[in-house]
Parts: sequence; C-alpha cells; structure tokens
Amino acid sequence: MPPVVRFAPSPTGYIHIGNIRTALLNWCVAKRADGRFILRYDDTDTARSRQEYADAIAVDLAWLGMVPDVQARQSERMALYDAAAARLREAGRLYPCYETEEELERRRTLQKARGLPPVYDRAALRLTAEQKAALEAEGRRPHWRFLLNHRIVEWQDGVRGPAHVDTVSLSDPVLIRADGGYLYTLPSVVDDIDLGVTHIIRGEDHVTNTAVQIEIFEALGGTVPAFAHHNLLTTVSGEGLSKRSGALSIGSLREAGFEPMAVASLAVLTGTAEAVRPIASLQELAALVDLSRISRAPARFDPAEIETLNAKLLHETAFADVSQRLTALGIEGGEDFWLAVRSNLVRLADAKLWWEVVTGPVAASERDREFLGRAAGLLPSEPWDENTWGAWTQAVKEATGAKGKALFMPLRQALTGLDHGPELKALLPLIGREQALARLAG
Repeated sequence: MPPVVRFAPSPTGYIHIGNIRTALLNWCVAKRADGRFILRYDDTDTARSRQEYADAIAVDLAWLGMVPDVQARQSERMALYDAAAARLREAGRLYPCYETEEELERRRTLQKARGLPPVYDRAALRLTAEQKAALEAEGRRPHWRFLLNHRIVEWQDGVRGPAHVDTVSLSDPVLIRADGGYLYTLPSVVDDIDLGVTHIIRGEDHVTNTAVQIEIFEALGGTVPAFAHHNLLTTVSGEGLSKRSGALSIGSLREAGFEPMAVASLAVLTGTAEAVRPIASLQELAALVDLSRISRAPARFDPAEIETLNAKLLHETAFADVSQRLTALGIEGGEDFWLAVRSNLVRLADAKLWWEVVTGPVAASERDREFLGRAAGLLPSEPWDENTWGAWTQAVKEATGAKGKALFMPLRQALTGLDHGPELKALLPLIGREQALARLAG
C-alpha cells in the first residue's frame, strides 16, 4: 500500500529548519511512492497554541512546495480522544492517580538516594475506593496514567535498524492531566489510527516514546505503523534548535532571500550519506531520500552553507523559472540579462544591482581619462553581440599597447562603476553604445 505519513507540529511558535527536516523527509517518503502527506496541528495545548503560528506553518510548507493531502486539528477531534480514553479505562489500562507534583518529586528524590531508578511506583493502583473518595473529597482531581505491560518492546527502525525499549525502565506515562486536558501521547496515537498513518518518521528524541506508543496502539486495537527516527539538526556549536528562540526559522530564511530548494536541499541532505548539493526540485530530492542512509550522529547545520547552495542553485536556474520574479523586481532585461548575471548572484535580489549597472547611472571614473578617450573612439558601431567586447578590446590593445589588467580594469570601472562583476562580453550589449560612450566620457 502507498505510505501515509504525517507532519504534526504544535502551533506554539515558528517552525525552524529542524522541524522542516522532519516534514520534508515525510513528504519525500510519501510522494515518491504516490502516498499521502497529512498536516496535523497538535494544538491541544490551548495556553500556548496560536492561530498565527498555524497560519505561518501553512505558509512555510507552501513556500517549500509541500501541499498537504489532508489537514487535521487535534482541537477539533476531542470526541475521538474521549472515546479512546473510555476504552482504556474499561480495559484497566488507564488508571487514576492523585499525587501532587511535589509528592512525586519527593518520591523520585528518595528513590535516587536509595540507588533506585526514579520510576513511578504505581502506588495509585493500591488505593481503595474509599481512599480515592477521601482524596477527591479533599479537592484532589486525578491525573490518568497508562498501565504499561512491562516488557521489551521491539521494532525495526527505518533509520536505526533493530530497536527495543524495556518498558520496565519507564514510568507509566500520564495521558490525561488533572484538569482533564490531554498530553501529546494519546491524541497522537488515536489520530494515527483514525487517519491510517502507516509510517511515523520523526526525530530521534522520540525513540523512548515509541515503546509507549506501540503499547497504546496495541491496547486500542490499531495497526502499529513503521517507525523511523532520524538524527537531529543542531547549530554549528552543537546546540539544539528551538521554536521559542526563533533561530533559523523558515520565515526568517525566506525573508533573507534564500531559494526554497536551497533550504530544502540542505535540510534533507545534511547528516546523510548523500553529498550536500543543490537539488532543483522536491521530486528529485524525494528520489534521493533513503532513510537507512541517514547518519546516527547529530547533523550540524551551518547557515553559511545556504549561501553557497543558494548561489549554485541560481547559477543553474533557467530564465523561464525566474522571469516573473525578475519582473516583480523591476528588471526588464529578459533572458540575455539573466544569462549574463546569474553566475554572479548569491540571492535573486542581487540581480537588481546588476540591472542598475546596466541601466545606470554609475559612478564616473576619474582615472585613465586619456586611455578611456582613445577607447571610446574605437567603439564599434551597433548592433552588438557577445563578440563585440573581444573585438573592441583587441583594437584598444593594439592602439594603446595596454594589456591584461591595465587594459581591462579601467574599461570595467568606467562602464560599470565596479572592479568586479559579470563578464563584459555579455554585459556590454545590454549597456549599449550610447551609454557606453557616455560612461567612457565620465
């Protein structure tokens, strides 16, 4: 069956390059096999979830070319979670606990002092009905824990290979808070069952969660998906990325003028066996994704590499793919202009500088006035093409004896106002004879 995957961000901040790595890996696995990509907003945290963040996530995915086949919001699916919780209670797998956080912390401290793992001792299971009633009469409201089977849970991880977790080492997880709100785990499993998710591809920080979730899948009678846990992106210094810090958010990268495929290429290929290079489309990127070739080591993400990839991508971009964007920048030079300048661009907006060089004005050159005057007198008649520059500079060389830098640099500075830039054999016909004469004359 075609894979069904999901990207499940919490709309509590702007997603960053690490989040989008997970989204892209899911999208690639689904789309190369004609599967489905689900965008699910995990917005049960009503205190921190914001519609503005959900809207920003949709914009970020669209900018990168990932259009969800299905969208869902957990805040609109509470009836499903209530029904699942009722089933688990009836089966004896969800039980009420009345300890306060302070009481639990004291127990953990005592366990550590005795050399024991700080695992919940299931004291709540020993409470009688009368004791529970007395606690509730005091005003306590229970939180609800899932009763683990205390066994070794095994799965074949798509990235890590054979994996297992002994749930004896884990506390029974809290699925429902004392205020009745759901934590992440139960809604996630219920949604995965209901939406038919076949593959869960996520960061390696969720490995331990997998054993718990497999037990919940089984308790609810759902089909356990295939799991794959990829390495996490870190900063160059090795620090984790955070939505709260806003570091390397997709919105900030977009506003900085980077191409979506430069961002996507770096996000996906960093930390894999594939060489990091600019990939022209998501379809091509999807063909390269092999989860088994993702490294187990953290992947250090260097923002400086985006500059390099962005430049390489633009240098290979056809005019048809940028023509409308150039027009939006006020650039009307057509394909000849694009082919002349693209190899000198880091960001597309840089093309505006070169269009200003073509259309003028440029800073007048006060040096080599006699040389420039003689060069102006040798300018050939139009029409001009890419051979004009070579023919003209050869004539100037023969007339003045100048060669090398002494020949080319004064001409470049006079014609463009700069000492670097695109090849003048391509730029000169765009400048035209009238402007060239005026610039040579200062």
